[in-house]
Amino acid sequence: MVIDPDTLDPQACYKLLIGSVVPRPIAWTSTVSRDGVRNLAPFSFFTVASRQPPMLCISVGPRPEGDLDKDTLSNIEQTGEFVINIVSLSLSNTMFESSKNHPPEADEFEKAGLTPAPCEVVGAPRVEEAGVSMECLLDRILPLGTDSLVIGKLVRFHVRDELYENGRIDVSGLDPLGRLAGNYTKVETIFDLPADDF
Repeated sequence: MVIDPDTLDPQACYKLLIGSVVPRPIAWTSTVSRDGVRNLAPFSFFTVASRQPPMLCISVGPRPEGDLDKDTLSNIEQTGEFVINIVSLSLSNTMFESSKNHPPEADEFEKAGLTPAPCEVVGAPRVEEAGVSMECLLDRILPLGTDSLVIGKLVRFHVRDELYENGRIDVSGLDPLGRLAGNYTKVETIFDLPADDF
């Protein structure tokens, strides 16, 4: 089957995208507004944008209502900073709580029952319970179609001691959550290639 995305309505195309690009890591993004309100939201359109300097990117889509920018995007535009926290399996229900559409004045750390921890460079808090958090300073925001691609320079890693081994992250210990089409997945099998078992 060959499908021309131009023949699909946006929702049908979106469903094919999120079912094809899997599994996706989740950027649990913490920001703070100019008024000091803490925000926390997960984004699965997320990856490394550059190795040197280290840069990360998230794609922020419009609100379902379509009238205002998401709080995350507004806060990043206002302050020029954000933190990406990695979601471990044990935090999955808490992450889901933070994905709900809370009003801009709500402290989403408080709503999700999480601990805001101070960062070294940025004013936004990190999630203390997360195994890995990465402080980012905004490099640029690129409008792409209906979405905004946010690119940030990574200025600090925060890694829980037991997850740091010989300069590497213990991925098995981190137990990261991944996003599929409408549901989620966990890392269950880690192997090297080439492998004889397939």
